[in-house]
Amino acid sequence: MSSSAVISRLPSMRLSRLSGASLAVMLGCGSVLAPGGSLAQSLFTATDVEQSRFVLVAAPIGSSGNRFQLNIYEQINDRRPCFAVAPGVPAPVDPLLASFDFTGICSRYIDANGYSLRIGDADLATSYRLTVRSDETGTALVATPTKEAGPELLVARSGGPISGFHKLQPEPGWRLMRRVFGGRRLGHLYVYIDAWPVAAAAGAAVAAPATLPAAPAASSAPAVALPRPVSVAPVAPVAPAAAAGSPAAALAVPAGSAAPPQSGRLTTTGAPGAAASPIRTGESVPLPAPPKL
Repeated sequence: MSSSAVISRLPSMRLSRLSGASLAVMLGCGSVLAPGGSLAQSLFTATDVEQSRFVLVAAPIGSSGNRFQLNIYEQINDRRPCFAVAPGVPAPVDPLLASFDFTGICSRYIDANGYSLRIGDADLATSYRLTVRSDETGTALVATPTKEAGPELLVARSGGPISGFHKLQPEPGWRLMRRVFGGRRLGHLYVYIDAWPVAAAAGAAVAAPATLPAAPAASSAPAVALPRPVSVAPVAPVAPAAAAGSPAAALAVPAGSAAPPQSGRLTTTGAPGAAASPIRTGESVPLPAPPKL
């Protein structure tokens, strides 16, 4: 039995709610969807839809008035209007389908189960998320990467500040397409463009990390040896010369004479011709009186 026949015999599951990973498991695929959609590309194709029967809507979340999510409304037949878009930019939208049972008349796609991003042949449902942002200039539908680094893509915008339900006008080149599996049209829409926008493709290139400036090249001049410090031995201070006739001069040993004996007995020199008198150790030696001036 073919894989298409297996899926067609699942009565309790709607194809519009099957994710790409679930289909991969049911088909016996051993790998999950790769970032960038290589496996999803082999599973799903896309087909055109009549753009006038759809509207992209920024639907308010909560009561703050500045948070929105993407809703896509579809007019399946003309039995009853599903929405009303006011003229002008920005354009309020009246979600008429919320006031009656729209089964078989309208379709409403309100989250990632109902819509995803596709660029050319690449199904980006697992690597990009569609979100609505709001600021003082208005609201914008932006595709942001979820797993890997990549550029953000501006898909649609309101054209000015506005509150409540309002229309998001697609940027040039963007449109809706329907997901197809095995020749069957599924209840899942692609927000689609043929190729990456030029600005986004240019921004997708990862900038090289900044490098530090290179160290200056070593000089080819020979190294100059610094002089070593010269150690100088300390010089003993020189005692001032004693004045002639002073007691210090009397005790001075003339240059070239023998040093005094290193014994316990010292001798003194008296008057010329006088006998030397011994001096015992410990005795005081009377010094000659200084001459009178």
